[in-house]
Amino acid sequence: MEKDGTAMAKSKQFAVRIVGLYKYLSDKKEFVLAKQILRCGTSIGANLAEAECAISKKDFLAKVYISLKECSETIFWLDLLYETSYITENEYTGIKKDCEILRRMLSATTKTLTKELGKKTE
Repeated sequence: MEKDGTAMAKSKQFAVRIVGLYKYLSDKKEFVLAKQILRCGTSIGANLAEAECAISKKDFLAKVYISLKECSETIFWLDLLYETSYITENEYTGIKKDCEILRRMLSATTKTLTKELGKKTE
């Protein structure tokens, strides 16, 4: 079981929210955008789960970078859903805040690991 403050735990909690958003959008008959947000929003945690079994620090970094990219894509889709009135400001604000927190965590992780790996090759 992961600790609540970890990126893995936060990404799983976020994925649960994304699944809920997917169901909500599907009920509104918006299947294309629903599928997009489901794919990238749940991929964040899936790639972090893969990173836990990385065969090297470089492999770990690559998986975390993929999670970071998926997180950025998720923010794009959330913005689009809000700007096209598929979700309300209240719905948007909460889920985007969670995604931004994840993005900051993943960004910090990639910066730290990149710096560490760079020192080893110098």
